[in-house]
Amino acid sequence: MRTIELSNHPADALRLARQRRSNGGPHARADAGPQDQAEIAEALARHKLLVRRAANAKDRARDHRRWLTWLRAVLAVRRLERLTPVRPPAVRAPSDSDQRLAAGLAGEQQVAREFGLVLGDDWVLVRGYCNKRGEIDHLLLGPPGLIAIESKHLNATVYCDGDDWRFEKFDRSGNLVERGSLSDRGGRSPSVQLNEPADLLEEFLSSRAGKVTMLRVVLLTHANSRRGKCRKPTVHIATSAALLADQLNAMPPVLNASQRARLEELIARDHRYHEARRPPRHAAGPRGARTGRSARSASR
Repeated sequence: MRTIELSNHPADALRLARQRRSNGGPHARADAGPQDQAEIAEALARHKLLVRRAANAKDRARDHRRWLTWLRAVLAVRRLERLTPVRPPAVRAPSDSDQRLAAGLAGEQQVAREFGLVLGDDWVLVRGYCNKRGEIDHLLLGPPGLIAIESKHLNATVYCDGDDWRFEKFDRSGNLVERGSLSDRGGRSPSVQLNEPADLLEEFLSSRAGKVTMLRVVLLTHANSRRGKCRKPTVHIATSAALLADQLNAMPPVLNASQRARLEELIARDHRYHEARRPPRHAAGPRGARTGRSARSASR
């Protein structure tokens, strides 16, 4: 299986969060180990001793009215004070959001590895496709067709009623500890997060390569993820990438090599079109939000 990475916004977000933590701040914590702390303390003590010696020399020169020596000592003290050893910058502890990002990113990487172990050379995995309706974590393109996948790393049991999704989390003793609605910052459930960009991509591909339909899958990647009762789901819900890959391999082929190559080229082109019109990451709103109006482009 070949892998094409068009973008990796979760990794970018995690990298930015780590950079912000490394800059420190009012809620930062020092994370130097015992050896580092001892070396810092020793350097500060040695510097303090040098400053005290220079100050004593300055005082002696003043008492004996050696004004040139006194001036040199004054300058030496000032120079030493400017060279005070600096403690390494404090580092903020990872936030809950950072930890969720890291866990979700690890889950996506695990999905790619499991697909690679099962799917053959006639498959392509496209990661990080985006359009103005949002992002699709994985697009699998192979002989059976095109599969759009939204991965969710949840240590919980998931339930849905159509596009209304909820979760319940239990402790090791089986006691319910948390429950709630499952949605992104824009209030979209996992199925809506997937279906909105998938609908737009499907429309674009069908306008240029004939009728295209795609299987939509929400893949629960956490080892403790469970599928609860789901009524009239609008997507397929899976809890194992390896099992999903086996099922795809068993499906009859509908796309030949030239058709797959054409779809692969169109997907990459469409992604570039929308990526070029995304606002800068620091100016963007919630994930999937867009500003301004895009003109139609014949190049797509």
